[in-house]
Amino acid sequence: MVTGRASRGGSGNGGSSGSGSGRKRIAGARRAEVRLPPLEAYEGGLEPDGDYDGIAFEGRDLSGQGAPGARFLECALRECVLDETRLSRARLLDSVLNGVRGVGTDLAEASLRDVEVVDARLGGTQLHGAVLERVLVRGGKIDFLNLRTARLKDVVFEECVLDEPDFAGAVLERVEFRGCVLKGADFGGARMKDVDLRAVERLEIARGVDALAGAVISTAQLLDLAPVFAAQLGVRVED
Repeated sequence: MVTGRASRGGSGNGGSSGSGSGRKRIAGARRAEVRLPPLEAYEGGLEPDGDYDGIAFEGRDLSGQGAPGARFLECALRECVLDETRLSRARLLDSVLNGVRGVGTDLAEASLRDVEVVDARLGGTQLHGAVLERVLVRGGKIDFLNLRTARLKDVVFEECVLDEPDFAGAVLERVEFRGCVLKGADFGGARMKDVDLRAVERLEIARGVDALAGAVISTAQLLDLAPVFAAQLGVRVED
């Protein structure tokens, strides 16, 4: 496992990724900005291929329910329980998930666009093969997040804890990690473009340090990761 630390001089969107007058600038993520209209409280259950428009799920226990292929447009899920909730291939558009919690939530091959996930407490969430565009994950803790082969574009992880997230084979473009803790991250086979890791509070890479091409890290992180980069290149370092 590789551990890095963020430079306290982290940068905001559009910061530079190198030094000197000719340094290349990294493109910042376009943040999700969700403005919900007045919502209608919903007391029913979830249904496969359901169509939910302008709905508020408040404090609902949706454990074990299934809505594969469903569409959620301008919806809010607040303080809901999502244990083993099945939402594979669902589409979440212009929606907010606030304070949700659960284990084994299935969002495999789902599509999330203009979505905010705030203060979530999730474990074993399945997002493999999913498409995330303009998504903000702020606060909370997510354990064993499965994003294998997912596509992330304009995604911001902010002040959250990701414990053993799996990005293997994923494509990340304009993705920012700001004030986060990443523990045991797997980037094996991932492809990155304009991925900003400089403001990560704690960076631990279990696999895939060679996939960091296309990412930008801080000087302090580079020093911490130097032994692993050397090992990757086959360079022996001896005193």
